[in-house]
Amino acid sequence: MKTDIQGEIRLKSFFPGCSEMRIGLVEEFCVGKTELRGYGTAVRVDECSFHSSVKLDEFECSRILRVSPSQGELTLMQYQLADDIPAALPFHLFPTIRHDSCGRVQVYLKLRCDLLPKSHAVHIHIHLPVPKTTLSFSQELSSPEQTAILQPTTKSIEWIVPRIQGGTQLSAMFKLEVPGLTQAGLRELGPVNLSFEMPAHTCSGLQIRFLRFTGPQPTLPHRWVRYVTHSESYVVRLNAG
Repeated sequence: MKTDIQGEIRLKSFFPGCSEMRIGLVEEFCVGKTELRGYGTAVRVDECSFHSSVKLDEFECSRILRVSPSQGELTLMQYQLADDIPAALPFHLFPTIRHDSCGRVQVYLKLRCDLLPKSHAVHIHIHLPVPKTTLSFSQELSSPEQTAILQPTTKSIEWIVPRIQGGTQLSAMFKLEVPGLTQAGLRELGPVNLSFEMPAHTCSGLQIRFLRFTGPQPTLPHRWVRYVTHSESYVVRLNAG
């Protein structure tokens, strides 16, 4: 299994001019395999880079970024983490595939969300390629808000789940009619690709400790901080036999 996280801290300013902003990251934020900081569990990335306008004189000792943003959007920092992911993967997919000599194929997919119960994911799309000679399919979904369609042009099933809570699971049964099914045709089944969004969640564990401004402090600046995780490539291979 190969895992890779690519993240960024992006700032969006709606003011033509803004006083200097100090952004405090968690003190346990470490760059590289050997660095140790703070007293809690390390929040580690393999590498990171910063926009040229970010002042880093307080970064090494206090993990503070300083910037005077102009109006618009700015990527302050980018980071990458490979393989050694600090938290469990958000989803596990358990496939079961059966077929017979008459060209009938049953695909049972159980999707388990391994986020904490207080967290959730939204806009989950499960893309399943099927054999090119598939004529029709039927479906049994575990809840009414889910939908699934067979895309005739791409010969794939799109299973759509609007929302799933951490610690829960959903399932789908797809029954395919595939005339003249061969072993080569079975190998056209999969891999499954998941896309999703996880609000208020970071897979790296990186958090903003504080936001401070020079001059008058705005009320509750932390309400302007938004965490979100998007999938880029989340692929599960199938063994169709």
